[in-house]
Amino acid sequence: MSASSAESSPATSQFDAAIARYSAGTDPAELLDAFEAITAQAPRQSAGFTCLAWLQLLTDQPEPALRTARTAVRLNPQDPQARINLSLAMLETGTKGVREHIGMVQRLMAMAPELAAELQESMADGLKRKPGWAAMLKVQAWLNG
Repeated sequence: MSASSAESSPATSQFDAAIARYSAGTDPAELLDAFEAITAQAPRQSAGFTCLAWLQLLTDQPEPALRTARTAVRLNPQDPQARINLSLAMLETGTKGVREHIGMVQRLMAMAPELAAELQESMADGLKRKPGWAAMLKVQAWLNG
């Protein structure tokens, strides 16, 4: 879960606190309410939707994650983490169109190597929190292949 794209808003301190709790190892299910509140409070903040989609994916909620990730991508089409989340949700729900999002992430990673390192960390974190995550392993293989 990447916090680098958080925009300034009334929900920023709540966002930072929730990110800190996630980083400290808090169970993703315990953070869902916080990120739902953040997105309700700051509906134009893409980072909140990106994080909420990630948590929904980690807690086996692919349908809500699909809707949330679509919102995150609509708000910030250049956010590679939002596109990874959308790709994961699409894979888990059998929705077509994943290749377009993976291609965009590959282009963004090629243009910004620091982003690539951050995304690799995020994918590793996802696999640590959800070992054997088939959709993540597929996305990781596509991005690293």
